Amino acid sequence: MIDDIAEKVYRCERLNLEDARRLWAHPNLAELGLLADHTRRRLHPEPVVTYNVGRNINYTNVCWVKCDFCAFYRKPGSSEGYVLSREQIFAKIDELVAFGGEEPKSCELLMQGGLNPKLRLDYYEELLSAIRDHYPMVQLHCLSATEIIYIAHLSRLSLAETIARLRQAGLDSIPGAGAEILDDGVRDIIGFRKDRTQEWLEVHRLAHGLGMRTTATMMYGHVETTEHRLQHLHLLRQLQDQTGGFTAFITWNFQPDHTGLGADPQRWQGRKATGFDHLRTVAVARLFLDNFSHFQASWVTQGPKIAQLSLGYGIDDFGSTMLEENVVSAAGTSHTGQMNLARMQELIRDAGYQVRRRNTRYQLVATPPRPAALAVAASA
Repeated sequence: MIDDIAEKVYRCERLNLEDARRLWAHPNLAELGLLADHTRRRLHPEPVVTYNVGRNINYTNVCWVKCDFCAFYRKPGSSEGYVLSREQIFAKIDELVAFGGEEPKSCELLMQGGLNPKLRLDYYEELLSAIRDHYPMVQLHCLSATEIIYIAHLSRLSLAETIARLRQAGLDSIPGAGAEILDDGVRDIIGFRKDRTQEWLEVHRLAHGLGMRTTATMMYGHVETTEHRLQHLHLLRQLQDQTGGFTAFITWNFQPDHTGLGADPQRWQGRKATGFDHLRTVAVARLFLDNFSHFQASWVTQGPKIAQLSLGYGIDDFGSTMLEENVVSAAGTSHTGQMNLARMQELIRDAGYQVRRRNTRYQLVATPPRPAALAVAASA
């Protein structure tokens, strides 16, 4: 029974970790959905689900870390490694702008890559400032905490100075990638060369202190336990209490195909997380992360239908149009081929919601996207 927890939810009282444990163990998934949906509707009473016009660009796939959960990276010296030229990056941004229009900061560029030992801070400063100057309509939502930590290390600078210089060069906001599970024991198993839990949190803390907004993420369904997931959420809630700088929470499940971890079922649970697990995860997160306003769907890993169902489990945003996706696809599972703007809008409307476009800061954007212009730009 969770009647006492439900009463706390209805009275808008904060749940503690023991409440969250009980919710995670509760067998009735529909009841969790009702509670999460109640919280979502209290924060967002209008029957609206938003989406963002965005594009992913992976400027390099060269990475020395070799995380066991990643199928995208290529080690330094690999014949399959690359660094995109500025002309290649600009051509991709041209397609994004053709689709999204020219309203200032209305198009999101999610640009991330590997930890490439040949790229130092000046490379990023020059690239970011060039994009900023050429494309005022683009929000530079770029570089994971892991990349920023590595850039600071290579450049022999403090994290604070590195983030400040990136911001001055044009970096608008920081995505939540690299969080995985915020537990050093888990991180040692799935990517022992990566940054520590407190380092990831510190990047976001420093960015918030400079007035930048960031997102928070969680990748589940590998070697972690339910307790690890709960502690991850607890750390995010604590930092949000301190800074208020997170705009949204996004969670997705581990994709094992073509990864070192997936090839060793003794080191992980041996099967992908199910849609039921995903709905339970987003529902408990919505109830526990009471200081997060927005929760994004994970259609890339879960597919259109589970993403649509998640709108009844606390999700208020369908995420990015994601004109390009390479990292999840490298692991053999991606639903980008099943999703375009029309399909996204159809899924939202069929679930009973109005569709609204927003920017990275969750401000509504009046300009409708232009799919026909994208097709012309891509064929040019």
